[in-house]
Amino acid sequence: MFTVIFGRPGCPFCVRAKQIAETLKADNADFDYNYIDMLAEGISKADLEKSAGVPVNTVPQIFVDEKHVGGCTEFEQFAKANLGLYA
Repeated sequence: MFTVIFGRPGCPFCVRAKQIAETLKADNADFDYNYIDMLAEGISKADLEKSAGVPVNTVPQIFVDEKHVGGCTEFEQFAKANLGLYA
């Protein structure tokens, strides 16, 4: 399972999403992720809207196996329900 986290520097929710991903990576051999700094890469929220198919108002925006999951809260819920986070 591969996850991509699109975030921005200084965003506490982006930091939390990366922490969740690190925990999942340590606990699941088949989990990996990539964090993409939107500012450094020149990616806008409008760019993410095209991939997500929904309005993007906040960061981070997270995709699991190329499927849009949502932000940090949705990612944490997904991880608890499907990946054994805090199990």
